[in-house]
Amino acid sequence: MNMKMRLFLISVTIFCAIISSVNSCSPADLAALKAFKTGLTDSHLGLFNSWVGTDCCVNWYGVSCDPETKRVVDINLRGESEDPILTKSGQSGFMSGSISPEICKLDRLTTLIVADWKGITGEIPKCLTSLSNLRVLDLIGNKISGDIPADIGNLKMLAILNLADNQISGKIPASVVSMSGLMHLDLSNNQISGEMPADFGKLKMLSRALLNRNQLTGSIPVSIGNMNRLADLDLSRNRISGSVPDCLGKMQVLSTLNLDGNLISGQLPSALLSNRGLGILNLSRNSIGGNIPDVFHGNSYFMALDLSYNNLKGPIPGSLSAAKYIGHLDLSHNHLCGTIPVGNPFDHLEASSFANNDCLCGNPLKTC
Repeated sequence: MNMKMRLFLISVTIFCAIISSVNSCSPADLAALKAFKTGLTDSHLGLFNSWVGTDCCVNWYGVSCDPETKRVVDINLRGESEDPILTKSGQSGFMSGSISPEICKLDRLTTLIVADWKGITGEIPKCLTSLSNLRVLDLIGNKISGDIPADIGNLKMLAILNLADNQISGKIPASVVSMSGLMHLDLSNNQISGEMPADFGKLKMLSRALLNRNQLTGSIPVSIGNMNRLADLDLSRNRISGSVPDCLGKMQVLSTLNLDGNLISGQLPSALLSNRGLGILNLSRNSIGGNIPDVFHGNSYFMALDLSYNNLKGPIPGSLSAAKYIGHLDLSHNHLCGTIPVGNPFDHLEASSFANNDCLCGNPLKTC
């Protein structure tokens, strides 16, 4: 082989190496992903079998890169999904280990989903709050413990925060209200204690706030009434006390309100029962007293209205018969008295909807 041919082959090799390095993912991203993988153990699905070679942007399961910069932007690893790897195995995924802080070196990350693996333990890496581009953080369905990072509010771009079904404790960080773009917040089924931030209402973009099945105390922040996009609020099965704020009844977008299983007292706000948009209202298993406001009307449309297990007294309001639709109604285990109104929705309800009151009578109970 002459000298010209050797030089040509060397040039081609160098050129191919340059092209390969340009098209493959960042060495720093590659190292971070390998460290992340080392912290986790996939027992039977072999999800990480594709994590080989030096180009993490091509055929690495659950990893996506920006096509121009070749930087890792998405990690999407779900233990329960319609992914062929999971459907072929015929079972949901199980993964153990913990989330390595090395994941924070993926500084272009916009989506981090490590969800429904059931066995992942450890704490949420505090350095995640440095990922300024993060829009989705979904760690639902694991055994993650410890506190929510105090600086979680640094994630100004975050739209979805889902930490449900873990073993997270501590308080809701005060900084959470700084995530001005947050639209979905799910902290349900954890061990979170303390009071909700008084200025929770600063989350103006929030449409769903699911904080049920925790150990929250204190009263419902009045500032929630300022959340014009909130459609679903679930604070059920906590230790919340105080009364139901009147302002909740004036929220035009709110369609689902679950406050059952708390220590709420006071009386029912009239505006709450006359709200035209509210379709599901569950206030059962509290200590709410007074009469049921007689404020129902032709636009009242409740798929479910549950006021059972409280201290309500007086008659069942006759205006309930004027409601456009009442699907499920439960007024049992109160101190109601008087004749049950006739017509809809009472004609299709069973006796259990009115059981264990002081002196109710009429169909479907005994005649007066």
